[in-house]
Amino acid sequence: MKIVGVAACITGVAHTYMAQEAIEQECKKRGYDVKVETQGGMGIENELSDDDIAEADVVILAIAIGIEGVERFEEKEDEGRVISLNPAEVVRDPAAIIDKAVSLVN
Repeated sequence: MKIVGVAACITGVAHTYMAQEAIEQECKKRGYDVKVETQGGMGIENELSDDDIAEADVVILAIAIGIEGVERFEEKEDEGRVISLNPAEVVRDPAAIIDKAVSLVN
């Protein structure tokens, strides 16, 4: 299972990085490949490549604001393999979010 995502909150600081860490830790616990781009106060970090997105089984958009490059995920959206939610939801219960991601694939 390969999961990619983007995390971005209104201020671009706390919840952005907390959501990134929550997704990464839960995926690593399960042995999944994971890469999470952040769009925050420091700009875009850990930017997802086109290959990262194409190879992903699921995309998690933990965003509370509009993000740069959202069109990159249109194909995955059309396939029903994108989860969009507030970063706080990921921080609160990352296991449930990853369970939901797995259910989109199975």
